[in-house]
Amino acid sequence: MPLIKVQMSVKCENEIKQEICLALSKICADGIGKPEAFVSSIIEDDATIAFGGEITPGAFVVVKSIGNLNSEVNKKLSQMICDCLTKSAGIPGNKIYINFIDVPGVSWGHDSGIFA
Repeated sequence: MPLIKVQMSVKCENEIKQEICLALSKICADGIGKPEAFVSSIIEDDATIAFGGEITPGAFVVVKSIGNLNSEVNKKLSQMICDCLTKSAGIPGNKIYINFIDVPGVSWGHDSGIFA
C-alpha cells in the first residue's frame, strides 16, 4: 500500500524509467518497513516543471503510506530518493521536492475493500 509517485521534467528511455521505478519501490519498502509486494511506484517523465520562476530539470515526489512515516523515516527516504533521482536521471537534489503523506486506512481502497 505505500505509494511513491514521481513527476520529473527529464525525459528518460523506458528502460531507465523502469529501473528508477523498481529502485524507488525497494527504497520505499526498506525505508518505510513494509513488504515490497505492497508498494506501488509510478514514474511520469517529460513534465514541465518550474522552480523559482524558471523552467529547470526537477522533480516532485509524493510518498504515501498507511503509518510508518515520521521525521526519522522521512529524512532517510528523502536522502535515498534524491540520491536515486540524481544518479539515474541527473536531477540535482535542490530541485527535488518530496511530499510525505500518512493516509488513514479508511482512506485507502484495495480489492473491493479498504485498509481499516
